Amino acid sequence: MIYRSKAPLRIGLAGGGTDISPFCDLYGGAVLNATINLYARASIICDNSSHIVLHAIDRGIYREYPISEEIAPEKGLELHAGVYNRIVKQFTHQPIAIRLETYVDVPPGSGLGTSSALVVAILGAFTEMLSLPLGEYDMAQLAYEIERQDLGMRGGRQDQYAATFGGFNFMEFYKDNKVIVNPLRIRQRYLDELSHDLVLFYTQTSRESNHIIENQAEAIATHHKLRTEATMKLKEQAFMMKEAILKGELRKLGEILNFGWEHKKLIADGITNEQIDRIYTTALRNGAIGGKISGAGGGGFMTFYCPENRRYQLIEALRPFGGFVVNYEFTQQGLSTWSF
Repeated sequence: MIYRSKAPLRIGLAGGGTDISPFCDLYGGAVLNATINLYARASIICDNSSHIVLHAIDRGIYREYPISEEIAPEKGLELHAGVYNRIVKQFTHQPIAIRLETYVDVPPGSGLGTSSALVVAILGAFTEMLSLPLGEYDMAQLAYEIERQDLGMRGGRQDQYAATFGGFNFMEFYKDNKVIVNPLRIRQRYLDELSHDLVLFYTQTSRESNHIIENQAEAIATHHKLRTEATMKLKEQAFMMKEAILKGELRKLGEILNFGWEHKKLIADGITNEQIDRIYTTALRNGAIGGKISGAGGGGFMTFYCPENRRYQLIEALRPFGGFVVNYEFTQQGLSTWSF
């Protein structure tokens, strides 16, 4: 049998960074994000093997391990090992001989929530295989625990919930791991216009987000006035974005994105750099009203709001930077699993 799954990646539109502890524990966080038709994919093949095989196809990493209750995480396969270890520890209580293969549609470190989507996808394949009784909140929380607690990876909470639930969601984050996912009912014509006007540009650089997130968390923990106030503004941005999208006031999106970008740069070191600033300035001179860096910052994807047909002018203007624009559509479905 083969057990498969796919979990969508997401575009963070507002509030990114407010889902990270200790900010959300102290003040409550709010994020608005939307999933797109780019995916993290996982397959578990049960073929009576005498080994455990982990294969990250997109990264060209293949390893075989003797059957064991625990696999030591190694670079490029940390997430695979982390999920396997938790599944054995919490559910099967005995080792499983499997071949786990994964593929992500964009490079790691892109800022589209790839790591969390991959964890959710791998969990989904195991859930399909073992018929685990996990609801959406259970799945997202388990993915969060594997990344943040088991593997010690720094980051927020929004990505696991976006990949699991799918669609346009306004998410609220509180202490004690309390999360509320509020699906937004948005008219289809607004969604179509948004996917036309929001340009997704890959800068051809990836980034390690850990040091940015550590810097942000330290600033909040030590009550750094400027950075705490800037993060509060990002929370405010999420509410502004929700209202504008629900009302179809799409022209406001550029201004709201720019409002968030100006404050995002203040919450931690390393969010922007000279190259990113040049790209952003060029975008504003060639049709964009506003934009943002995806994820923690430092590289990966950037999103720009370009109303009317100015997206084409922007695409041409960005060519000298060596990146490329990725076409996408918004998707309403989160994690999907199946077997055959």
